[in-house]
Amino acid sequence: MKANYGFTCKMTAKPGMGDQLVKLLLTGLDEGNPGSTEWCVVYLVSRSASNPDVVTVQEGWTTEEDHHRIFGGAAAQAIVAQFADILADEPTYDDLIAVDGKANY
Repeated sequence: MKANYGFTCKMTAKPGMGDQLVKLLLTGLDEGNPGSTEWCVVYLVSRSASNPDVVTVQEGWTTEEDHHRIFGGAAAQAIVAQFADILADEPTYDDLIAVDGKANY
């Protein structure tokens, strides 16, 4: 499948909580969670090289509608609810329209 919609989300954890944020985001790949669905074709969690509390997640989805449908579900909302205890401020989002590329995991 090809990613036709995606976004990058940059999050800053409270001081010293970057590891916890990464761990939480990676649960998104667990079976039954959003990143494990067939509609999510890219799910990449990265950290800033200069600040370990800054974490970025890049997602690529088959369609924007698939993303919204999956993220409206209970599994995604359970993950999102945990951000409040970890994040120092509001995440920033940049919507993307995939042109071409490669994702092999």
